[in-house]
Amino acid sequence: MSRPRVLFVGRTRYRLPLSRSLAQKFEALGGELDVRVLASALPGSAPGDRTFTLVPPFRVRRLDGLAFWLALPSRTARLLREFRPDAVVCQTAYDAAAALLARRIARVPARIVVEVHGDWRTSTRLYGASARRLVGKLGDSVAAAALRRADAVRTVSPFTAGLVRELGLEPAADFPAFMDIEPFVGPAVPLPSEPAALFVGVLEAYKNVDGLARAWRLAAPRVPNASLRLIGKGTRADVAEALVREHGARWDRELPSGAVAAALDDAWVLVLPSRSEGMGRVLVEAFCRGRGIVGTRAGSIPDLVADGVSGVLVEPDDPAALADALVRVLSDRALASQLGAGARAAAGPWLQTPAEYARRMRVLVT
Repeated sequence: MSRPRVLFVGRTRYRLPLSRSLAQKFEALGGELDVRVLASALPGSAPGDRTFTLVPPFRVRRLDGLAFWLALPSRTARLLREFRPDAVVCQTAYDAAAALLARRIARVPARIVVEVHGDWRTSTRLYGASARRLVGKLGDSVAAAALRRADAVRTVSPFTAGLVRELGLEPAADFPAFMDIEPFVGPAVPLPSEPAALFVGVLEAYKNVDGLARAWRLAAPRVPNASLRLIGKGTRADVAEALVREHGARWDRELPSGAVAAALDDAWVLVLPSRSEGMGRVLVEAFCRGRGIVGTRAGSIPDLVADGVSGVLVEPDDPAALADALVRVLSDRALASQLGAGARAAAGPWLQTPAEYARRMRVLVT
């Protein structure tokens, strides 16, 4: 039986050669599908190989995203003509809009499959520069139209499935995203002696790092022996700088996966105060390290975190409630250990082998 030809399109940044676990993912996909990938290149990466066509960073970094999106239809159309895939798998609704236009330009009858990893409205309202807000309504319309015109939609959680059903559509499939979490898998490490909370994520409005700062200002005097660490970069770097300056928080703009795993081992709890959240990969990473969650009932977080079992959940944008939850966990080692055990037990349903992921993708595109 011949392998279906599939072009994967998305803004994901890759570095070639691939890490071992990503290489295993694409080796498994290659066993089920004839694969090509159109994506972005991390600095220092090779521009591509037989499988990957990677767009290098734009010389004006602030315009990198805009340049990528403006050129995406023409780049996709060129690959449609060259590769003539049976299907195009798009990482977001915006990628799908570009692929639908490219299909018309290239006149290649490939099926368009769009993945929904989170609320598409977040990218123009709670992410990046404020100028994005100006195109919020237009972006919503483009995304909704692309989802309705796509040949199939795949979701990754009950939350994302619900977003799609709000448009009157039924997902063709619902299964977790493949996550490159090999550095996080291994024996659990006991909690360190001193209580610590860890935030990992982009410093953007949708992650509500500003709400975390307000909550920590309330919590810190009540748990004076506790510390806060942040890992991430983004447009709200000023919030992280203030936490470092005022409360001695530790801040790393970027770390490799192994160092993030070590940071989880050094913490009692992962704090995720998001206003919106898609799949929440960092939750699964924390689960694998046996660390509970203090988070919000936003997006997919309640799909993964059971309140009182693997974490403590509060309402979004309630700094006082978030502060109370942090104090509760950081002042009770037994509770933090209990939540960590519950978190580790919760990881299973969200993990999949490369072979399982590849088989699911083949069913989705055929």
